[in-house]
Amino acid sequence: MSNERFMEKLLDGVAVEWIEVGELISPQRGKRLVKSQLEEVGSYAVYQNSMTPLGYYHESNAKADTTFVIVAGAAGEVGYSDVDFWAADDVYFFPTANAVNNKYLYHFLLTKQHEISSQVRRASIPRLSIAAVEKLQIPIPSPESPKKSLEIQAEIVRILDAFTSLTAELTAELTTRKKQYNYYRDQLLSFEEGEVEWKTLGDVTKKWYSGGTPTAGKPEYYEGGDIPWLRTQEVKFSDIKTTEVKITQAAVKKSAAKWIPANCVIIAISGATAGRSAINKIPLATNQHCGCLGIDSAKALYRYVFHWVSFNYENIKSLGQGARGDLNSSIIKNFKLPLPYADDPEKSLAEQARIVAILDKFDALTNSITEGLPREIELRQKQYEYYRDRLLSFPKPDSPTPCAA
Repeated sequence: MSNERFMEKLLDGVAVEWIEVGELISPQRGKRLVKSQLEEVGSYAVYQNSMTPLGYYHESNAKADTTFVIVAGAAGEVGYSDVDFWAADDVYFFPTANAVNNKYLYHFLLTKQHEISSQVRRASIPRLSIAAVEKLQIPIPSPESPKKSLEIQAEIVRILDAFTSLTAELTAELTTRKKQYNYYRDQLLSFEEGEVEWKTLGDVTKKWYSGGTPTAGKPEYYEGGDIPWLRTQEVKFSDIKTTEVKITQAAVKKSAAKWIPANCVIIAISGATAGRSAINKIPLATNQHCGCLGIDSAKALYRYVFHWVSFNYENIKSLGQGARGDLNSSIIKNFKLPLPYADDPEKSLAEQARIVAILDKFDALTNSITEGLPREIELRQKQYEYYRDRLLSFPKPDSPTPCAA
């Protein structure tokens, strides 16, 4: 059924009137709490200048099922709470009103997120006048019959909540998998004194590979290229089987970009991505901001090394130097690596393989951590936004009827 026919059936002939939000429901400003009043845990979340609770408080000043708007800091963000909470002074919240379903208001304001954000005054602390929200016109079906109006609003909310509920379930599943993976990885890669011998990454590396960037704007280096060329933004703690950019044979011959064999441990060494790691499952070339470890298979398994450097991302990142926090081959190769049964290579590789097999199982399960689940969540969010915009796109007087879905 098209959106137009669905809305006709839902409205059942009733009129829709566009009314300013402020005429229907008056926002209330929250009350400031000082830092000493906040608790780390408590009964009621305190919202101040973001959607992340500032802390907790033993009282609430806003009831459950309430829409609120941040007016400083993350000014313009729209939130909804299904439990009681404390709104601080940089939060305006909308109490229950007779003419509008509060969750309906929330979904509607999300369709106006860009318009609201455009009204934020950009200063040292971004600020939003709540009048920008109050002046927005919201479509109210059957305004002369509050009961009928609220029934229609509730049905629209039910449909949209079904989409957001699925997204929430997927997000919770993603969080659970991450915690489970991190727990087992921590257990498997935490060793007691004497259980392992500490080597350096350089001790188990046969060759260090670096890369380069062919001159931008030279067609002979890029047009028709079939050589995968890796950039640091693609280094994301996962296997790399393709790259967004390809370069030509001429680029490899005439620039610092060189072929790198498959199954190297790649570590981003520069800028915001420094410390992130990956494995290239295909031969490729990289830019100069990637460092690649060709692991000596007689000493260590490349996947064992990969799991170890991924586990130590924060530690490796903290070794960065200069304003950009850059790493280099010396820093990477001197980083310590635990080798079980180092005096018995066969036994050592077998134990590494055992650890890798367990972590790879979780990695397969959580491939959804870096790919599947986030992609599914993104698709569900887009689906929600599509139907939200259609369900709340009532025609205004003298406006053309929206196109059928």
